[in-house]
Amino acid sequence: MKVRVVEAHEGEGQFPTFLMGAKVKMNPVADEHFLHWHACVIEGHQTYAPASFVDDDTLRRDYNPTELVAKQGDVLEVREIVNAWLYARNATGVTGWIPAESVVSY
Repeated sequence: MKVRVVEAHEGEGQFPTFLMGAKVKMNPVADEHFLHWHACVIEGHQTYAPASFVDDDTLRRDYNPTELVAKQGDVLEVREIVNAWLYARNATGVTGWIPAESVVSY
């Protein structure tokens, strides 16, 4: 599925890919704006993760929390949708997360 960015997104920096089995210290309270996403610490990095990716304080799958930097008009290929966030790839092959509210169907 392809989408077009209608609101630029800056992201919050680059993160490594954390491998399945990594320990996660999850904040028990979900983000007020994005349900089922929690602030957390993974291998010393403060970030966010969807609750469905964590079980018993352990990542259930490989996960990279890097947000995709995108400008208005960019066309993205959606790879995954998780709780109002899209994991997408831009035209140059860069991948990352972007809020669904920042895009429309293309």
